[in-house]
Amino acid sequence: MSDLHSALSRFFGFAAFRPGQEAAIGSLLAGEHTLAVMPTGAGKSLIYQLAALCLPEPAVTLVISPLIALMKDQVDSLNRYGIPATYINSTLTAGEQSRRLQALAGGDYRLVYVAPERLRSVPFQQALQRVAVGLFVVDEAHCISHWGHDFRPDYRRIAQARAELGQPLTVALTATATTLVQDDIAALLTIPHARRIVTGFNRPNLSFEVLYASDVASKQQLL
Repeated sequence: MSDLHSALSRFFGFAAFRPGQEAAIGSLLAGEHTLAVMPTGAGKSLIYQLAALCLPEPAVTLVISPLIALMKDQVDSLNRYGIPATYINSTLTAGEQSRRLQALAGGDYRLVYVAPERLRSVPFQQALQRVAVGLFVVDEAHCISHWGHDFRPDYRRIAQARAELGQPLTVALTATATTLVQDDIAALLTIPHARRIVTGFNRPNLSFEVLYASDVASKQQLL
């Protein structure tokens, strides 16, 4: 674990882990599939980023995320730290996608971010077959669940894609998963004995309040 703290400082400049991060990274480095349920803002992305850097080279960490808008931010941040990472999504031209696929196939990246729909792309599948996937990351993992959201049907194909890659070491991350949803995620990803790191759901900076409005005018005033 002292090596983890050294890596945290060396790669990211942080002096200490947030709750749950060290346990989750340690679980992955011990070869355990892991399910992390941590509030938004708790630092879930650092779990797989640091684990990716501690895995033997030339393994690639494949990150499945529905949030295209955030991929660039994550990749830009990693690149600023000198970490070879990229994203491949629909915001890129066909030529740039092709260039990044060639670089992926050549083992130039440690982390690659894609949306779940990308798993259906034959050129992407072909590039991925030429590298070793050391860590398979499912972000916003509640989307895979029967009890989760239904707006990204390609999340239901992730397990098949994972099987085609040889069932690599896997981490599923989410901020919203009841015990029922956790069970569903683990079952559908075929990681039933995954170690679970659950630090809670509470976000103290958020609150809910119900106010009564007798008419539209008073509702607008309250808003």
